[in-house]
Amino acid sequence: MSKITYNRIKSVLAEKKKTNKDLADTLKIAPETVSSWCTNSAQPSIKKLFEIAVYLDVEAGDLLVSSKKA
Repeated sequence: MSKITYNRIKSVLAEKKKTNKDLADTLKIAPETVSSWCTNSAQPSIKKLFEIAVYLDVEAGDLLVSSKKA
């Protein structure tokens, strides 16, 4: 069974040329927490999702994977 991808944090970090550590330092959280979000083994709270969006200068919705089929 494949793992479900809920967020695009890892992709957006790469697009913005930022690292997990950059994000962790900005949010004052453990790099391991960011890593778990990037691997989709855990998800950020809604509040953190908006903080991540501000840091990456994107809309919060841009960090989520659409559940709609194209």
